[in-house]
Amino acid sequence: MSDDARVSTGNPEADRILGGGFVPNSINILMGEPGTGKTLFAEQLIFHNARADARPVLYLTTLSEPLSKVVTYLQRFAFFDETKLGSAVVYDDVGTALIREGIGGLLPRIKEAIQTLGPKIIVIDSFKALHDLSPSSSEMRRMTSELAGLLSAYQTTSFLVGEYRTDDVAQWPEFAIADGIVEFARQKRSNADERFIRVSKLRGSSYLEGLHAIHITSHGLEVYPRLISPVVPLDYHAHWERVPTGIPGLDPLLGGGVWRGSSTLVVGPTGAGKTTLGLQFALTAAAAGEPALYINFQENPTQLARLLDSLASATGAGKHPGLHLFYASSVELQIDRIIVEIFRMIETHGIRRVVIDAVGDLAMAAADAQRTHNFLYALVQRFATTGITVMFAMEDTIHGPLEIPPGPSEFGRLSYMCDNLILLEIERGDRLQRWMTIYKTRASAHDDESHLMTISEAGVSVQ
Repeated sequence: MSDDARVSTGNPEADRILGGGFVPNSINILMGEPGTGKTLFAEQLIFHNARADARPVLYLTTLSEPLSKVVTYLQRFAFFDETKLGSAVVYDDVGTALIREGIGGLLPRIKEAIQTLGPKIIVIDSFKALHDLSPSSSEMRRMTSELAGLLSAYQTTSFLVGEYRTDDVAQWPEFAIADGIVEFARQKRSNADERFIRVSKLRGSSYLEGLHAIHITSHGLEVYPRLISPVVPLDYHAHWERVPTGIPGLDPLLGGGVWRGSSTLVVGPTGAGKTTLGLQFALTAAAAGEPALYINFQENPTQLARLLDSLASATGAGKHPGLHLFYASSVELQIDRIIVEIFRMIETHGIRRVVIDAVGDLAMAAADAQRTHNFLYALVQRFATTGITVMFAMEDTIHGPLEIPPGPSEFGRLSYMCDNLILLEIERGDRLQRWMTIYKTRASAHDDESHLMTISEAGVSVQ
């Protein structure tokens, strides 16, 4: 089935997760706790698909929020179009009829709507509320079966929205008739809640499994698909080209520079020079005409301005054209959201070199270690297959090469993923001294001694 035949959600990223969108003429369940975004998702979908020259869409409210409150809330979002109300988008409250007639009052209202409106999409919110009115589970099962037959015969795409829990999937009859099930979830964090969606069922279609971050904005529901490892092409080959690091004295220690498309992990304590080294690495590419992206989770661009100007003069990058900055507070990090925005910048500006300072801050955004490890692995592989040269900086509070890999266990594995590992150390005595050791390089002969490193207005240099 082609993507053109799918029912779009109105969000390109959500459509990609669903393999192009929802399968037409299907019955789908949008489930999740209150406040997870399922109703907003449904409303964004219906306004996207509502057109004056096509069959209308119908949104039925049951025993949830009053219809007037639903419409008032909608006006806050950019996708809302008042001109579509009453024609292309029809809202109807069936709650009063259900209280008066019980769940048996739903089917006649839907049959009437089909005969008078001929809707191409029907949303029932909340469908789970019908269980509170049902005299028995057998009656609910009978009504659900008749509803499925009616919707299937008429060929309409329907969405049953409800505050379902995971245990309800095996209990309620609507899940047996559903062609698609999309779960909405929220994880409570100390600083901000994180919302996710997961497709757990989609008949007749492939879809992207796992948790995908979502974020509610004035434009509606923003969706950030999780990063997956790229498919390695059959003719995949390495980029046998050295690129300079821009760090005086470092390239000879690495065998002449780093390979294009390689990944380098720089580990060291506070004050060792990781940020300065990373900026030099990015500015060198920008000065050579290769756009570079510096990603920072600690110091915002204003704080970096003085260091940038100083280093730009030393590298010949002038006012650092070609260098793009991306800042996100480590307090507000959400992995999937950040990675989508990063790859948008990479595609928009044709980025060829990336610095992430510091990768350890991603630990704050990780709900679990395995998910973080999978994210980092996919990130490294994505850069490698696209020929983007990347440098990761990581804070190390444990000194000594015997402690490699340092830091949390999920990030310790990053040292095995990367092609190059550079250890920075600080020796405190009568005079502060900084040392650099090339711990490993792949496909290169590298220096195995520790070298004195200095930091000046011109940046980092290695003796």
